[in-house]
Amino acid sequence: MTVLRPVFYLALLAFIIAAPFLLPDFRTQLATLWLFIILAMTWDMTGGQMGYNSLGNILFYGAGMYIAAVVGISIVYDVGEYTNAFGGGTYKFTPTQYFIGMGLGLLLAGVLSAAIAWIMGYLLFQFRGPYFAIGTLGAAIAAGELVSNWEWVGGGQGIALPVYPGDFDVGKLFFYYLFAVMGVILFIFLRWFYTTRFAAAINAIRDDEEKAEAMGIHTLRYKLTTWAIAAFFVGIAGGISGYQLIHFEPLETAFQTINLGIFMVVCVLLGGKGTLWGPIIGAILFHVVKEVTWNYLLGWQWVALGALIVVTVVYFQDGLMGWLASKKPEWFGERVITKPDVAGEPAE
Repeated sequence: MTVLRPVFYLALLAFIIAAPFLLPDFRTQLATLWLFIILAMTWDMTGGQMGYNSLGNILFYGAGMYIAAVVGISIVYDVGEYTNAFGGGTYKFTPTQYFIGMGLGLLLAGVLSAAIAWIMGYLLFQFRGPYFAIGTLGAAIAAGELVSNWEWVGGGQGIALPVYPGDFDVGKLFFYYLFAVMGVILFIFLRWFYTTRFAAAINAIRDDEEKAEAMGIHTLRYKLTTWAIAAFFVGIAGGISGYQLIHFEPLETAFQTINLGIFMVVCVLLGGKGTLWGPIIGAILFHVVKEVTWNYLLGWQWVALGALIVVTVVYFQDGLMGWLASKKPEWFGERVITKPDVAGEPAE
């Protein structure tokens, strides 16, 4: 297995690079798949590894969208005028302005989303279990309502960002690779992160927070840091989505608690909480099912997705990875010892 692992990762990397050329008609869907993978992996940091199930991580996605948009616009124009809060007009961006604005916007989207998570965490981490989940959901809904009434950023109309300054198909490739690079970086980071003492501490919080505190672990600090790291990546993902979509609205797109906010949780539950590969596998399976039902079961897609959620919760409570670990433990590096028979001979 040790020898095959580098080969597997190299083959996977080669497929990631080649995917938009192998499937040119599905470049947008492939980019969306990477978005699902990123959101699922970040949600699992708090929900799976730390045991705090958030229903409001979509708040950082929406915040990232608006932060990246405001920064990208403000380096060239007045945001209020651009969003027609104080009058209309024609606004153009040069390629240099577009990419500089996007780069600064994505960086600040991550940093400020992490800061929002840290500040909010002081209040929300006073709650546990379903109270924490409901609190995060309420915060996300409230954020969407506040932004939808904030005329300076466009209010309920949302914001229309400049179009990618180049060929349309090249733009699709650009956003695919932007998401893919971010997803690969996040995977590499988490692969290292889950081997650290910090990860052991948040796992201890998940298993028994009172005992973790008794052992001298500063639980609030660990919870705030973990949520802030997750929010950093979610905020950047939201910023990329804003530029990819070009136009977005606060309730239907940025702070979509009912759709994307629930989808990221379902992806993790489907693949398996508290694992490195579980959220990735769950996101792939969920995205495939979603696309197939959207195209071939028009009008029944929500029924199909609801059935998938019910089946996952009832029959695969530990997700696909947990189910596989119980059926094939040797695949996960566990030693399987066969029980001897009555005569003392190894069982067949």
